[in-house]
Amino acid sequence: MMFSAAIALAALTGANAFVAPQRSATTTQLAMSDFYTSVRDNVAVGQGSGGPLASGAGGRDLAEIWDNSSPVIVQGGSLRTWSFANPAIESVQVLLKTEGRPLDADVELWQGPDNTPHKMRVYVEDGALRTFNAVIGTPRGPNTVAIRNIGQLEFPLDAVVRPDRDDGLAANIASVAQRSETVQGGALRTYPFDPAVDSVAIILKTDGRPLNARIELLQGPNNNKQVVELYTEDGLDRPFFAIVETPGSGNVVRVVNTAPVEFP
Repeated sequence: MMFSAAIALAALTGANAFVAPQRSATTTQLAMSDFYTSVRDNVAVGQGSGGPLASGAGGRDLAEIWDNSSPVIVQGGSLRTWSFANPAIESVQVLLKTEGRPLDADVELWQGPDNTPHKMRVYVEDGALRTFNAVIGTPRGPNTVAIRNIGQLEFPLDAVVRPDRDDGLAANIASVAQRSETVQGGALRTYPFDPAVDSVAIILKTDGRPLNARIELLQGPNNNKQVVELYTEDGLDRPFFAIVETPGSGNVVRVVNTAPVEFP
C-alpha cells in the first residue's frame, strides 16, 4: 500500500494565491437545477488576492463563497447535518470558521446506517485567521455530512457545506501539486515554508486501503496552530484535499501516518 502526501505551494508572494492552469469550460454531471447553492458552480483557483483561493477567470475566492452563502451557526456542543441525495455529487467542500475564537469540531461522512467512511477531528487556534477548508469525497450517494461542535457553548462556529464541482477546489489543488512522497506507517514528514507563502495545498491518498493521518500546522516549537486527525476507509476512492492557511513566518506543515507499519 502506498500512502502518498503531496504538498503544493499555495502562495508565492504576500497576497497572491497559487495559480492554477487556465481551464476551458467543461461539463459536469451536476447541474444547478440538481442541487441548490448560493454560489456559482465553477469555483476555481485563479489569480488575485483575498486568501488561499484567489478569484480568477470564472472563479470565486473564499471570501466570496462566505459572502454569497448562508453559513449555518453550529453552537458549542450541538450537531448539524447536510444531506446530498443526488448520486452525481461526488465530492463536497467543507468550510469552517469562527469570529477569532478557537475552533474544535468533528466532521463525519455518513453513508447508510452505522457507516462512517470518512471522519475528521479539526482544531484551529484562531478560526478567523486560519479558516478550515477541505474536500470530502462522496461517491455513490446518498450521503450526509455531519458537523459537531465539540467546543464549549461560548465557542460557536460557522459552517458551509456545498458540492465541489469537477472543476472545483479538489481539481485545482491536484493541478498545482508540485511533489509527492510516500509516508510509511508510523513515520512523519515535515514541510517548512517561506514567510511569503500565505497558504498551502495538501493531498493525501493511498492505493485503496484505509488512510489514517494527522496533519499539523506549527509556528514555533510545539506550537500547533491547526491540527486535523483524519480517517478514510478508502484513500483511493476518498482522497483528502485541503488548503491550510499559513500567515506569518516560521510555518511548518507536519504530516504523520498514524496507521501501523503495514499501512505505508
